[in-house]
Amino acid sequence: MYGLVDAHRDTHGVEPICKVLQVAPSAYRRYAARCRDASLLSARAKRDEALRSRIEQVWDANRQVYGADKVWKQMNREGVEVARCTVERLMRGLALRGVRRGKEARTTVTDRKASCPLDKVNRQFRAERPNQLWVSDFTYVSTWQGWLYVAFVVDVFARRIVGWRVSTSMSTDFVLDALEQALYARQPERDGKLIHHSDRGSQYVSIRYSERLSEAGVEPSVGSKGDSYDNPLAETINGLYKAELIHRRAPWKTREAVELATLEWVSWFNHHRLLEPIGYIPPAEAEANYYLQLTRQTSAVEA
Repeated sequence: MYGLVDAHRDTHGVEPICKVLQVAPSAYRRYAARCRDASLLSARAKRDEALRSRIEQVWDANRQVYGADKVWKQMNREGVEVARCTVERLMRGLALRGVRRGKEARTTVTDRKASCPLDKVNRQFRAERPNQLWVSDFTYVSTWQGWLYVAFVVDVFARRIVGWRVSTSMSTDFVLDALEQALYARQPERDGKLIHHSDRGSQYVSIRYSERLSEAGVEPSVGSKGDSYDNPLAETINGLYKAELIHRRAPWKTREAVELATLEWVSWFNHHRLLEPIGYIPPAEAEANYYLQLTRQTSAVEA
């Protein structure tokens, strides 16, 4: 009977039809409300199922390290319109979680007898362009073959990793190799406008390291206090590396396995990982945007 009301309600109205069929209009309206609710639930269930699939794809594509916030941001970048609370709800149902960084242990040993460059950063870790400020630090990785040490050089402007190296020892050569990779990759101008900042570790204040910076026209800077606030950005990168790669895939058997995995992680980090401090875009995209804007400004001036 309710089907007859549905079929003819637009022509004759609900109450006249109910009167003929001897059905209470209120009963029909309760039936219609239940149908609408069921329809809405069915539509939501279908959309949730599609979103679950897309969420899992985004989570897997980003090394299974993203939490709800970054999954939501990445889906928006890909044109999928969805509320953050929906992503969080569905990820919770799928038992998908982002990684959390632990406290990073300090590995560098301060050489109190060595003369140190001045602190030219004063804990102001901001840059207006690429190759204005680099920060360096290293961390450790346990393997079946013993301890390994991984050094990074990071361009502060877009948090891009511009140099890295894996070693079995905490030597000056080890951190110099990471610096050499950064110098080769970036080719900074030899005008002293690039500052290299590190903590007071003996490797970074060594004569050989300081001489190499001078040869490249890079101004050295060393934290004056000797605590974690002197080089927080470098320590943040170390923490992300440990949380997103090392801890999740442990145990590590060989140096070769760590080197290959680090190569893959650095590539993903630079070209795909969304970073909140630069507007939830990858470092490479942030740098590309900078140079595009610079080109447009130059063209406008010349015009």
